[in-house]
Amino acid sequence: MTLKISHDTPVFAVPDANLVPVSQHLSEMAVIPPSRMFLIKKSLKVYQDKYPEQPIFDASQGDGGASLPGVPRELLERALELQIEHGTSYDMPFGAQAFRRSVAEKYWQFDSESGYGPANILSATGGRDALVKAYQAMLMLGYGRQGDVLMVSRVPWISYNWGPYGIGANVIWSPGHPDEGWGYTEEGIKAGVEFAAKSGRKVAGIVITNPDNPTGLTIAPERQAALGRAALEAGVAFVLYDWMYHFVTDEQPMDLNDFLKKFTQEERKRLLFLDGLTKSLGGSNIRNAHLIASEELIKFTVARASHSVIPAFFGQAVAMAAYEMGFAKASATISDPTNTSRKVLKAFLDQHQFKYVLGKGYYAFIHVGPWLEQRGWKDTEPFGQYIAEEYGLAVVPGAFFSPYGGEWIRFSYATPAERTQGAAERLLQGLKALE
Repeated sequence: MTLKISHDTPVFAVPDANLVPVSQHLSEMAVIPPSRMFLIKKSLKVYQDKYPEQPIFDASQGDGGASLPGVPRELLERALELQIEHGTSYDMPFGAQAFRRSVAEKYWQFDSESGYGPANILSATGGRDALVKAYQAMLMLGYGRQGDVLMVSRVPWISYNWGPYGIGANVIWSPGHPDEGWGYTEEGIKAGVEFAAKSGRKVAGIVITNPDNPTGLTIAPERQAALGRAALEAGVAFVLYDWMYHFVTDEQPMDLNDFLKKFTQEERKRLLFLDGLTKSLGGSNIRNAHLIASEELIKFTVARASHSVIPAFFGQAVAMAAYEMGFAKASATISDPTNTSRKVLKAFLDQHQFKYVLGKGYYAFIHVGPWLEQRGWKDTEPFGQYIAEEYGLAVVPGAFFSPYGGEWIRFSYATPAERTQGAAERLLQGLKALE
């Protein structure tokens, strides 16, 4: 017993058999770079200083709270009422029980066949917090090893590259082709698992994002499920479905009850789902998201969260207010103008014969390779600076996401339609000047 050891003797907090092994790998890891997204705003300011009377257009935005009205005032006021009623004492590491019930009963409306309920839900302080917790769970509960792999698409969201790496997971870009929006294929997933095995690694998880960031690619529920089943069959431990943009659509959002029917009860234990307020409600600064997973995974994550990040109640209160109102109505201030802008942008891109990817959500991925070649630029990073400084248009260079997006730009249309039209016209002007 530890208590029999002298008070003068140092003691490890866990038994020797559970000690973290010594390794030098931390000193050998690549330095995680800061996001270059902030450089875009600096370039835009150059144009503002030169042409103070001219309008600028920000098509780099992934924040409906900045480019659109964001969370309606009545929801914030209702959330404040809930906060006052709730008080300011500690909540549980999974959040508030009332939040769990609201997500289960009012938002997803779980049916009995799903097997899901409040105990399958974890509140998180925004999407990044939820993702880090998911990565840790997938590594620990998958194959129980650091250094295993998280698989992402060929051109992933920037933080999918570095978030997993920061907690000890290596990242593989799955095979994918630009003509198919770099979407996953069953063959590509299998190839990724085999590639990992060559270095003695297993794939702890795969992230399937729909609609996608940065490309905007949207795939049908049946296709998402087929890819998930293929990943599980290939030996991937967990499949994480990131649906943060799924309500920003002019079709139907995802129906989790129906989606779960595409998997067996055993397969469902290896699925995770991420959703929240950041995109569909423009609540980037509200910091609320939730994970849905098996009770085993949720309990594992809750235990760890009790020693790290416990979500604040106000973000949960905003979500509860939105679910109480009905989320389609609550999110209309984001989804309606974005859906209108999508039609405007598609018509413009077709009229001028651009090559592009455009599904649902916030983004179009536009190919500008021919103009880069004429200017002698290796990728879109210098183009991003040029179009911002000379034409007052902020876009995100595809090169920021991965080298495979090097000839593309991410163009956000989460703005009023007239702003989207103006941004598209500025893009065309800047490209023509390169010819």
